[in-house]
Amino acid sequence: MTISRERPSRRTAISDAALELAARGGNHAVTHTGIDMHLGLAKGSTSYYFRTRHALVAAAIARLTERSRADFAALFSAPPGDESRGPADLIANYLERLLTARRTDVLARYALATDAQLEPGTAEALAGCMFSVSAATGLMRDLGASHPDTAARDLVTLLEGVLFDRTHGTRAHASSGSATVRVDEIRSTVGLWLDALCARQ
Repeated sequence: MTISRERPSRRTAISDAALELAARGGNHAVTHTGIDMHLGLAKGSTSYYFRTRHALVAAAIARLTERSRADFAALFSAPPGDESRGPADLIANYLERLLTARRTDVLARYALATDAQLEPGTAEALAGCMFSVSAATGLMRDLGASHPDTAARDLVTLLEGVLFDRTHGTRAHASSGSATVRVDEIRSTVGLWLDALCARQ
């Protein structure tokens, strides 16, 4: 019983360490030995849980997906509060969390993209680890989009662009004021696109 409880915990710690190293040093920083040193583990410990680099990268991406689902679920289950909680508000708040509290996850995702492309299944998992096309489809259907599947993919494309722009693009290097201002800017952009996607025939 003790072993069955320890292994998932150790696997999670290794996956988290892989994300931290990727975010700080790029994909080349993610090695079995590097993770052993980062976590203060005996040499070979990471290899025991993840025999290959592919297995290690896949586990890190799975962890990203797990974090994103939990984060998004928490946003939807939180009490409304004083401000509006329409779709644009929820999406803007989620993006703001990605840009701040979960910045490590975002940087790690970009860093692991090269490795992920070597395996089709892993690449697909990385592509969907932060934004859900199925959830977006449900949203666009609820909002009355005439072609919710297409509108959902367009929405995800927009969100990916906003995230990249504010992480590595021109807005990442331009002062955008306080966090409140940034959320307002993102909310405005997302709101305009939601309206446009729903109006499109």
